Amino acid sequence: MKREMADRSGEMEAFAAVVREQSLSGAARRLGLTPSAVSRAITRIETRLGVRLIVRTTRSITLTPEGEAYARGAARILADLTEVEDAIADQGVPRGRLRVSAALAHGRLVIVPLLGEFSDRYPGIRLDISLSDTLVDVLGGRADVAIRFGPLSDSPLTARRLGDTGRSIVASPDYLARRGTPLVPEDLLGHNCLNFDFPRIEPGWPFRKNGHDYALGVSGTIEANNGETLVQLALQGVGIARVGNFHLANEITAGKLVVLLDDFNPQDREPIHAVFVGGSHMPARVRVFVDFLVERLTTR
Repeated sequence: MKREMADRSGEMEAFAAVVREQSLSGAARRLGLTPSAVSRAITRIETRLGVRLIVRTTRSITLTPEGEAYARGAARILADLTEVEDAIADQGVPRGRLRVSAALAHGRLVIVPLLGEFSDRYPGIRLDISLSDTLVDVLGGRADVAIRFGPLSDSPLTARRLGDTGRSIVASPDYLARRGTPLVPEDLLGHNCLNFDFPRIEPGWPFRKNGHDYALGVSGTIEANNGETLVQLALQGVGIARVGNFHLANEITAGKLVVLLDDFNPQDREPIHAVFVGGSHMPARVRVFVDFLVERLTTR
């Protein structure tokens, strides 16, 4: 049984190589085998399954529907095997695939510019970065490291603080010329306020007036799941947005956006954390990536 399972994994690898190279000879070169050995491996799979997987001619290789299904399954299984082996080997030298989730704008403007330096430092790590303001399930295995904004909810995840950011309320000069400039927070109730479409910790936009902090519920015609979209809408004169300051420096300097109600800004700081599954079995690739972010971001 053990020999049979080992043979089946090798046959699966041969089949996947044929699909990838679109030829028996190309697969043989990739695997360091003879074309006849690769052909025998495919024949053994087809004999065991009782179906034709590949239609071979002198010029091309075409997958049957059963072959396409087998190819998808083989790719998934071989990727899982590689990931398991990488994870074990990674305990010594950081290596393997590292899935990182970051907010769209912060990822593009802050995290992505650092990735080249990290890759140069750790060439054995294959970075897979996903940018979205939608929270991913780290505990569920959808990411190895996620960059989170705001207070963290109770969770078994480990968190390392990367810094913080303030937020400002902005609008374009064109919008203000058409709709007027709000002078006190309550004026926002008559304006088109662009909001995030996911729940936030605060029930509205926070303000400070006469030493008293409070939240004002605002509304508008458009919601979005990321700050970059809100900034773009504000630039187009659609409405007023409240977003992280890291979005805004260039637009404010260029006069494309105007900061509003700054005298009422509570100057609240939104913490930024890297969250991940910690513990004694944490892969080295996760540890060195988080250490790198702490090194590069907390010193800014």
